[in-house]
Amino acid sequence: PQTSKTSKPFGYGYPALQPAYQNTAPPTPVQPTNPSHHPGFQHYPQVFSSFYFFLTFYIYNFLQHSQQPEGLRPVNLTQDRNILPVSSVPAPVPNLNSDLRKLNCSPDSFRCTLTNIPQTQALLNKAKLPLGLLLHPFKDLSQLPVITSSTIVRCRSCRTYINPFVSFIDQRRWKCNLCYRVNDVPEEFMYNPLTRSYGEPHKRPEVQNSTVEFIASSDYMLRPPQPAVYLFVLDVSHNAVDAGYLTIVCNSLLENLDKLPGDSRTRIGFITFDSTVQFYNLQEGLSQPQMLIVSDIEDIFLPTPDGLLVNLHESKELIKDLLNALPNMFTNTRETHSALGSALQAAFKLMSPTGGRISVFQTQLPSLGAGLLHSREDPNQRSSTKHLGPATDFYKKLALDCSGQQTAVDLFLLSSQYSDLASLACMSKYSAGCIYYYPSFHHSHNPAQAEKLQKDLKRYLTRKIGFEAVMRIRCTKGLSIHTFHGNFFVRSTDLLSLANVNPDAGFAVQMSIEESLTDTSLACFQTALLYTSSKGERRIRVHTLCLPVVNSLADVYAGADVQAVVCLLANMAVDRSVSSSLPDARDALVNAVVDSLSAYMSTASNLQQSMLIAPNSLKLFPLYVLALLKQKAFRTGTSTRLDDRVYAMCQIKSQPLVHLMKMIHPNLYRIDKLIDESTIHVNDRVVPQPPLQKLSAEKLTREGAFLMDCGSNFYIWIGKNCDNNFIKDVLGYPNYASIPPRMTQLPEIDAPSSERTRSFLSWLRDNRPLSPVLQVIKDENPAKTDFFQHLIEDRTEAAFSYYEFLLHIQQQICK
Repeated sequence: PQTSKTSKPFGYGYPALQPAYQNTAPPTPVQPTNPSHHPGFQHYPQVFSSFYFFLTFYIYNFLQHSQQPEGLRPVNLTQDRNILPVSSVPAPVPNLNSDLRKLNCSPDSFRCTLTNIPQTQALLNKAKLPLGLLLHPFKDLSQLPVITSSTIVRCRSCRTYINPFVSFIDQRRWKCNLCYRVNDVPEEFMYNPLTRSYGEPHKRPEVQNSTVEFIASSDYMLRPPQPAVYLFVLDVSHNAVDAGYLTIVCNSLLENLDKLPGDSRTRIGFITFDSTVQFYNLQEGLSQPQMLIVSDIEDIFLPTPDGLLVNLHESKELIKDLLNALPNMFTNTRETHSALGSALQAAFKLMSPTGGRISVFQTQLPSLGAGLLHSREDPNQRSSTKHLGPATDFYKKLALDCSGQQTAVDLFLLSSQYSDLASLACMSKYSAGCIYYYPSFHHSHNPAQAEKLQKDLKRYLTRKIGFEAVMRIRCTKGLSIHTFHGNFFVRSTDLLSLANVNPDAGFAVQMSIEESLTDTSLACFQTALLYTSSKGERRIRVHTLCLPVVNSLADVYAGADVQAVVCLLANMAVDRSVSSSLPDARDALVNAVVDSLSAYMSTASNLQQSMLIAPNSLKLFPLYVLALLKQKAFRTGTSTRLDDRVYAMCQIKSQPLVHLMKMIHPNLYRIDKLIDESTIHVNDRVVPQPPLQKLSAEKLTREGAFLMDCGSNFYIWIGKNCDNNFIKDVLGYPNYASIPPRMTQLPEIDAPSSERTRSFLSWLRDNRPLSPVLQVIKDENPAKTDFFQHLIEDRTEAAFSYYEFLLHIQQQICK
């Protein structure tokens, strides 16, 4: 909601905030003798209020304690203010018998928005909740059964891989759990290599594990497996040289050259560009790298057929020479132009014969040749839809060409000014690449970003990679997939083409129920990812998820997975913002809450007019949606830079659920009193587990220190009266006044509180796709606005507080 000069003041027409929801603690009132003075009902007439309070209290308690699943327990949102759990929200456990539950796929890899699948589309429509899947298919796993077998057993009809949820009719036949066809068990499958016994196909590892990886035979190859091929395309214009990123990239590559995933066939190459495109001949036998410049950017060509992509091991010394020389080669450049499009066309030509990964580093708007862009950043038009989409289809077309040749393009945008990420992002979106964004990047003016780039590159260069991949999602007969979200190219209705797949990529899928599921009590989903490993092996990773089918609305609500629902809605809202408008997307998010709670309340009780009741499974739904509305991707106003907004949208479309949730609703902890009472042991570390705090300024105290985890940022807010011992032991300064304004690292101090704090921070950092930037913020520091922006339960100039949002939802339901 935005205010105009003529409209009434913001929040006009709402009753005063209840004491429980005010940002400052209210003075302690004298306890009234009359019980009708309940704070929640002060604005109703006296007589009515007394009767009303007792009636609602009685019915509410009755509903609360009647026998029903925990997910259905009614929660009065306007009364119950402590709805945030003290630790992270776990994924709901499907209501299956214990054997099936044990065998089911981990929610970290594969989860559904509804853990109880509605029997019909009509029932799904009644629930007003989206049905979809959230996938993290290539996640790093500590335990993964790898199966080498000459026969990979699949359903002859629908090609589903055999899994824990098939049924064995007898020793020789099994029934597919997706299409119900009866298949023969192959002779080889009768022998179990693990138990070394014969005649127990149901005990084979692929029938005992819902996540497995098969080593594929030559049937699964269209060509011999490709080698790992890496091409680095580097901006060397004046802007790039001034930003100083080249030194960091070259040093990171030198440090990690031997850790690049690959084998003896691994190949590597380099292209640099400004107003011309420079190639580097690194052929074995040369005494030093040879630079070849192509100035005809309108009709780009490769200056030599060989030596531009070389074997990493054979040409290692020349590669090292080039990486040592590159940072200083363009120090005195006066070139301000950027011919990015031409450099990408050259990269495509170079990579086409093999496929592989192109890593592009760009610091400004492309200003010459193919794909040139003009500034579209008008501060007054930042939320207009036309600027959220690309200005040209050049980058999309190029990405689709790359995808066709099994090449993915990863973009590192290190910009100090507007660079039209909405257009540039297409090169990664459609080629299954990934996008890294460093606004205001400068090696010396912004050391935190420089350190972040260095840490991100270490993960990027060394993490696992799958080449020439395809992913297919199959589901029980009657269910169908209609929309995919993520970075890929859709090759057919259920097949995604992923030129590269990485362990940090997430995907979302929207589904519908085309035929009634009355004949089955279980619905199953299977995702199969076929890829070439960096060692040249063709592999298939398979995840299978099994969920119960229900025929009552209450059961649908009881099994709602609120985090998966919110992440799927966020993906849908990004599409709506680009195809329609930002206000449309915001309205759709609010309506999702209004419609689902309204539908639930009409089945749960007749108290719609007076209370806002949610099932326990959805009690965090309004809070998470309000958080989304305040997120950079969807917030209103002109304070959000266009590239920042577009990057937030790219993140929503490509992050796995666990990382996306931190971006939507950060975690806040008090850290000045980290005691050893509540700890966990990770390897050799003792890690404190402080309780989660509400995202509200009322939770901050000037005597404390608080850590906020926003996924890619950590903020440590230090109160004015924070204990000097904590400041000395953890921050390394004698007192509050001496803390510098720009502090981005915690020193290693030999003190228990320092060790506890650093241990907690490094535990939070583990397994992140992006290295978080740490900022220590004092109360009077201008950077505190970034921190306070994330306190989503509080009111801002342009947006509701959480309590006002609840009243707004209630008002919409009562309309």
